[in-house]
Amino acid sequence: MNEINELKRFLNFPISSTQEIFNEFKTINGHIFMEKSKDGKERFLYIEGKRENKVLLVAHADTYFDMFYDYPQKTHKLLEHSNVLKAIDENGEAQLLGADDRAGVAMLWLLKDSGHSLLITDGEEHGRIGSRWLIYENKHIAKRINQVHQFIIQLDRCNGKDFKCYDVGTDEFRDFIKERTNYSEPDLYSYTDICTLCTDICGVNFSVGYDYEHSKSEMLNIDEWLNTFNVVRELLRDEHLPKYHLPK
Repeated sequence: MNEINELKRFLNFPISSTQEIFNEFKTINGHIFMEKSKDGKERFLYIEGKRENKVLLVAHADTYFDMFYDYPQKTHKLLEHSNVLKAIDENGEAQLLGADDRAGVAMLWLLKDSGHSLLITDGEEHGRIGSRWLIYENKHIAKRINQVHQFIIQLDRCNGKDFKCYDVGTDEFRDFIKERTNYSEPDLYSYTDICTLCTDICGVNFSVGYDYEHSKSEMLNIDEWLNTFNVVRELLRDEHLPKYHLPK
């Protein structure tokens, strides 16, 4: 499987809809798809990995543009220049790329046979709607997530070589991530799905190579994306990953 071709395939999905992303992951055996209604964001898809010693990988299917903008779904194409991807329309005008978080979703697809668990959420850009619904109204899965995994990895950050644990990481876990990835943590600010999902175990969010998100200037650095993919893939190959609990 060519990683870059798969990345481009996911970046070509319509950014104003999440249905195509969920449909793709529904082709994987053993998936659990839950939704409250067809016109809301309370939905997620969970696939539990078969490894004993496993991590939960998280990305969100929605983009910033699918609720906040009355954005007509134009046919867009990818423009690649100097190993950077942007989106343009048929007239060459800049369009919305949606690499936040289709770049992370593509990584989960590529790692679907790794033995680790996958979670695709909806509504992260709009207040973590899907992950909140999972935690507060699907408590059996929420409990399972925090019981059977060593920690959680989200793939949903800008830039190239950093991570954030926000308020769901311990000093010991941060040291582990730094040592295993050589990535750095700029600060603890902001939030994402792991801030909701991690109730008992630690979580980390890695850069996936995009910049200028939430605008038509959004771009994705292919080298940075591929580097994070390889860093995470190598980390996941460890058969003895430690479990990192959050303080009670």
